[in-house]
Amino acid sequence: MRTTDEAPARPAGGESAGVTRRPRALLAMNPALTGELFPPQVRGRLEEWAELSLPEAVTDFQTPSPATLALVEVLVTGWGCAPIDAALLARTPRLRAVIHAAGTVKTFLHRDVLDHGVVVSSAAEANAVPVAEFTLAAIVFGAKRAFSLSRVYTDRRTHRTPDDFDRYAWVGGHGLTVGVIGASRTGRRVIELLSRTLEARILLYDPYVDEARARALGAEPCDLDTLLAGSDVVTVHAPATPLTHRMLDARRLALMRPGALLVNTARGSLVDTQALTPHLVSGRLDAVLDVTDPEPLPRDHPLWDLPNVFLTPHLAGAQGNEAARLGAGAVEELRRYARGEPLRHPVRAADWDRTA
Repeated sequence: MRTTDEAPARPAGGESAGVTRRPRALLAMNPALTGELFPPQVRGRLEEWAELSLPEAVTDFQTPSPATLALVEVLVTGWGCAPIDAALLARTPRLRAVIHAAGTVKTFLHRDVLDHGVVVSSAAEANAVPVAEFTLAAIVFGAKRAFSLSRVYTDRRTHRTPDDFDRYAWVGGHGLTVGVIGASRTGRRVIELLSRTLEARILLYDPYVDEARARALGAEPCDLDTLLAGSDVVTVHAPATPLTHRMLDARRLALMRPGALLVNTARGSLVDTQALTPHLVSGRLDAVLDVTDPEPLPRDHPLWDLPNVFLTPHLAGAQGNEAARLGAGAVEELRRYARGEPLRHPVRAADWDRTA
């Protein structure tokens, strides 16, 4: 634990719950994003619960003076944050909390920080909302074959014909079996949305979720091979870790039903793109891919031009006015910290290796 005379180590939120303070905070992120994350009303609440060391965000920790950094107790971080590591801890003796107004912290925060009395929070829960909404839309449109039929309709510019549907094993969203890979924050929200909006049977693969929990979520637990072979739609929501790298490989992709739809809004590395490509080129599978591996695909890659593949530029997560939800969540965590309350969405060392 970090121990200094100026700021003794303490648990999340201070020494006593209910005692309100205004800790010294620094915004560490791309300054261009602060307006979206903290629109005026949210910014007002941010400044109500913290004293900002600088009015603008910084993209590196060389910009603030050593004296400024030495007084910082909370870093409010976002996309574009510089690395937070042992070297920074040495320059920030009062640092007690990192509150991230985005999803994963692994892109900038070193694992060792969690062992030095610094509590960390993530807005991944808030970011899961737009990803789940995007996924539901992708499933509905994909099941309706809207992407492929739109391409045909646009090219022909006349009424559809019965032959337009002959290539598909099925068209429509009624009575589908949807396989959800990963009961992550997003995966759980997708299950909830599917349960509320589609009369779908939901299969779930997640090695960290037992049968009782899966059924409580509204899904039937099964192994990954069973899910792939039994689903009309497969949607990917697992974290990118060494264990999940290319988990959908050639063997497993071959298990998917002819005409099945693959939706990936997680990470491109979870799917073997080289193995997936022939299934899409032949028309055996359809896909909605918000992420790919590599990202973006090479300019001459065949997936760009296939009518049964809908590619989007990694936009399922919070964009535009959706970002304010992340900022509001971060401010709520800051409020809890200032009042000595436990953080609602902590990043725990015990979960580090199996989270995104």
